[in-house]
Amino acid sequence: MLADYHTYPTIPAADLKRARRFYEQTLGFKPGSVSSAGVMYNAKGSVVFVYPSAAAGTNAATAAGFAVDDLKATVAELQAKGVKFEEYDMPGLKTDHGIAVFEGGRGAWFKDSEGNIIGLAQLSQPYSWPG
Repeated sequence: MLADYHTYPTIPAADLKRARRFYEQTLGFKPGSVSSAGVMYNAKGSVVFVYPSAAAGTNAATAAGFAVDDLKATVAELQAKGVKFEEYDMPGLKTDHGIAVFEGGRGAWFKDSEGNIIGLAQLSQPYSWPG
């Protein structure tokens, strides 16, 4: 049933103006639609919705993930824009300079301006995105 519909991450923002600066200036998103309910951003055939919420940054898990072609280059580009990547050292996941190697690829995580965790992944096997 729900597999017949598009899905999109919804990312809370305690300060929508601050979040817009981060998503647009730092991450390079262009707003698709803007309303008092939030901002919809296009992301290569999918969308990301950033909306006002007092619950921003309260989730200790990844809020949204992006598949990238070159993780090391993407991490370096974001670091040059001031993005700080998380370092993890736990069973099954250890980062080295912000990047972890895991079965199926490599990943890196950072927090957005609102404290939400955003993940990046470079997958070992090509993934055929529906569209």
